[in-house]
Amino acid sequence: MSADPMSPAAPVLDARGVTVRFGTLAALSDVSLAVTPGERLALLGHNGAGKSTLFKSILGFVRPAAGRITVAGAAPGSDAARRAVSYLPEQVALPKTLTGREILAHFARLKGESQAIAAPLLERVGIARAADRRVGTYSKGMRQRLGLAQALIGRPRLLLLDEPTSGLDPVSRGDFYALLADVSAQGTAVLLSSHSLSEVETRTDRIAILSSGRLVVQGTLAELSRAAGLPISIRIEAGAAGLARLLDRLDGATPEAGRALITCRADEKLGLIARLAALGDLVADIDIAPPGLDDVYGHFSKLGGKAA
Repeated sequence: MSADPMSPAAPVLDARGVTVRFGTLAALSDVSLAVTPGERLALLGHNGAGKSTLFKSILGFVRPAAGRITVAGAAPGSDAARRAVSYLPEQVALPKTLTGREILAHFARLKGESQAIAAPLLERVGIARAADRRVGTYSKGMRQRLGLAQALIGRPRLLLLDEPTSGLDPVSRGDFYALLADVSAQGTAVLLSSHSLSEVETRTDRIAILSSGRLVVQGTLAELSRAAGLPISIRIEAGAAGLARLLDRLDGATPEAGRALITCRADEKLGLIARLAALGDLVADIDIAPPGLDDVYGHFSKLGGKAA
């Protein structure tokens, strides 16, 4: 029995076996992924990997040659799907001569919503004090916040974000992701593309990696790390006896920036920590670094390139 597309447990976005061709070029090949209510899925990939094509397919601008996509149980481009999804592009183009309040009131009217929602939306994204300033005076971060407010009109069930923090300073990026966490906590499903791996590593729930139109892998960072089999790095600060003595007692370790470096598999970590504890005063401190998203992305991108 299939899930009710409107039930909380059902994916808001469900793409299965999606293939998109432009002439003889396969921009997407058998791509399957889903995003559930309140989930934040990061879509990663090199330029030309197929991220934009997937977004266009979800929005109904491109029709797949094979497979199917549903948005809240509806076909992309249908009235029901358009009501369920909102899109925030990398470059938010808004009339510079209008105020933030006027822009939100305009788009609210187009969506059949009360223009009175402008004030609470501006408050929600943190630019209420600039509500009556012309958008031409806004910073890039403020324009992105206004774009997010516009995207939230109509309470969409799915939010598509294309490089949403491109060009923002670190503080504005942090503020934007804090807003996004609030949006997802309210039950909105989020699919975002980004080249900034350090940002999405701790700010999304799952990761999907595209390479040359193919979905190479998807899952949580922990799941992808295990699947990649990448080593854990342990850096050891030597005690009073010095680094040379530590390296002499620690098989497999190499010097790195005044510390000893040793790598191990995940299932070897506890045993190695026990070995280090047994060295007593030879060890002053240890730093354990599991594979990061940069490592995982590099690993699977290479695999995707070989498979393409």
